[in-house]
Amino acid sequence: MAAANQFILAIGLLLFASILASRISDRVGAPLLLVFLLIGMLVGAEGPGGVVYEDVFSANLLANLALAIILFDGGLRTPLSSFRVGLRPAVVLATVGVVITSAITGYAAHLIFDMSLLEGMLLGAIVGSTDAAAVFALLHSHGLQLNDRVRSTLEIESGSNDPMAVFLTLSLIELVQRGGGASGLMLLQDFIQQLGLGAVVAFAVARLLIYMIDRVNLAGSLYPLLALSGGLCLYGLAATLGGSGFLAAYLGGLMLGNRVRQARNDIRRFHDGMAWLCQISLFVLLGLLVTPSELVPIIPQALLTALVLIFIARPAAVLLCLVPFRFSWPERFYISWVGLRGAVPIVLGLYPLVAGVTDGRFSFNVAFFVVLVSLVVQGWTVAPAARLLGLRMPTLNLGQQLAEIDAPGLHNHELTVYRIPPRSPALGMTLKQLDLPRESQVVALVRHGESLPNPYQAPLAPNDNLYILAASRVFPAVEDALGGVSTSPEERQYFGPFVLSGDTRIADIVDAYDIHDLKPELHGKTVADLFRSLYGRSVAVGDRAELGDLEFVIRRLQGDRILQVGLKPRARPLKKAHKAQ
Repeated sequence: MAAANQFILAIGLLLFASILASRISDRVGAPLLLVFLLIGMLVGAEGPGGVVYEDVFSANLLANLALAIILFDGGLRTPLSSFRVGLRPAVVLATVGVVITSAITGYAAHLIFDMSLLEGMLLGAIVGSTDAAAVFALLHSHGLQLNDRVRSTLEIESGSNDPMAVFLTLSLIELVQRGGGASGLMLLQDFIQQLGLGAVVAFAVARLLIYMIDRVNLAGSLYPLLALSGGLCLYGLAATLGGSGFLAAYLGGLMLGNRVRQARNDIRRFHDGMAWLCQISLFVLLGLLVTPSELVPIIPQALLTALVLIFIARPAAVLLCLVPFRFSWPERFYISWVGLRGAVPIVLGLYPLVAGVTDGRFSFNVAFFVVLVSLVVQGWTVAPAARLLGLRMPTLNLGQQLAEIDAPGLHNHELTVYRIPPRSPALGMTLKQLDLPRESQVVALVRHGESLPNPYQAPLAPNDNLYILAASRVFPAVEDALGGVSTSPEERQYFGPFVLSGDTRIADIVDAYDIHDLKPELHGKTVADLFRSLYGRSVAVGDRAELGDLEFVIRRLQGDRILQVGLKPRARPLKKAHKAQ
């Protein structure tokens, strides 16, 4: 009994220390996941903690469980709108990109470690995929506001590339154990089976789960638990049937997060906390499992392998895979740089150990060291690299969401507060004079900390806080009625000092700026048409186009409709833009 109590106390203290360490991480800029790994190593057999943990089977079970929850949460937080601009490049990176990265890294490992080509390719497959836990955690912990095209591509890729990595790892383990000889057709069938079954299970189970959450009357606190149980069922059922459990968990979370109406906000908040708990537990567990003294002899070769992965294999894969898509060179470089390795490569490094592959411990140690290098070199520089390449977007001052409303009849409604800027065109006007959408309701008008008794009759003053309840789809119309918002210095630097409507005619702009030799096909066209000619319907906030000495930057969208465009006259662009002239 005493041992059990001491174990519970140790777990509590370990979690407590890990959470507090996040504050230290924020101050020094260290990747949080690296901190968790180091805590695990300190508690481990060769650290001050002295805890001996060598059960690779239980570690593999717990790691897969944690990854399933992390991927499910990643899907919950991914809006379907991200798929409009990021799906195609992300799918190519998650499949072809993983193969290219694994092949280059594997061949390098074959030469560096003087191992067989199959063993080198196995090592390449283990470290070949980006890690959803690392990418999600680092992007959100740094509060990075990226171009929608870049952000969605990174998040979808990291959430969907695990099936290819798992497939390559398991296939190569079988080849190593059999000495080769598997047919390419058999491998292709296995891969299609994993993807197909994973997607089918995700679609079927997620639809059933959405129906139950929206129709079954439960205590409010039980809805997040019901969603969690569904996420685990998604992974377990897909994996049992021979499909990709990781893909099923991610796609199921994606469907649930975008389609469920009941308790959506509670489910997201609960799973955000669960994802953090799983990330802490997973990285501490993997830190416990490693033996630091076994890493020392392989440092030179493992470091060289990691550098090949970071500076050659990943950039080559990204640059080749993104050729058909409209990404600027800074965007391509950044996507290649944010190819973080994290828990997934370490977990995959356990597979040879579990399968009884000769030198399986060696593969695990190399994978662990590669992850350490990736977290230190890439994880530490995620935010600075975004700033250096001009990709960090300012947070647009478009109102602050306070809460989603789950009350009956108000599904998909939000309570949002708008601060009236000092130079707003709406100053001095009453709410009755503004063309607010009928679907919106003013809850309160707060001035100097006090709610005005007649909000619709009081003239708007600078710094008034206007609380509005409305469906999500009408908030762009609310912002238009309020006369837009003033731009901060950061916004003016990124988007330009002027804000235009997407319907502004190009001819009116070129006349004002004395631009000659306008292409005939642009006569009579709008700024929105200019972007359509370059990007099609897959436009994203932050997309750029040049016209003579003018640069246009998409500032606000409603679906695929361009509402606002920033104008930067005669200014050096922050990143290479697509030229229309």
